[in-house]
Amino acid sequence: MKTAARVLALLAERGETLAVAESLTGGLVAAELTSVPGASESFRGSVTAYATHLKRDILGVDGTLLAERGAVDPEVAQQMAAGVRGVLGATWGIATTGVAGPEPQDGQPVGTVFVAVAGPDGQGKVAALRLNGGRAEIRRESVRSVLELLSGELHENARTQDTERNGGT
Repeated sequence: MKTAARVLALLAERGETLAVAESLTGGLVAAELTSVPGASESFRGSVTAYATHLKRDILGVDGTLLAERGAVDPEVAQQMAAGVRGVLGATWGIATTGVAGPEPQDGQPVGTVFVAVAGPDGQGKVAALRLNGGRAEIRRESVRSVLELLSGELHENARTQDTERNGGT
């Protein structure tokens, strides 16, 4: 089963929802999720904030952070994930930001990508990727990586909930 299908099945089983904020992937994460039959049960929607000011104005990413570090930054990715989660009213938010090429951006080389997850109770995680290949390969690997990161966080969250329900043992 593809990662998108696994993630959506787990979210549906738990009655949870997902929102996506995308930059370099330009809608590919949302396309991957919506290719799964029944995705609408858990997938709320996405914001493709390709322009930097949209990350600030729609997703609530700190303007000073964007001005100082640019859009290709781990904290920007985390704020994008948290922002889309809030804007679209989802249990979980995920985000992608990075440089697919052909030119470097914000002082970052091609293949620099940050993917992030923001979950309930404020937990979050960011992964820094250094990807090789052309633009299409970098974008595809970014989609795979953010879905894998979410999958890992969903499983970790489920283990934590099980431990709490069992008296912490």
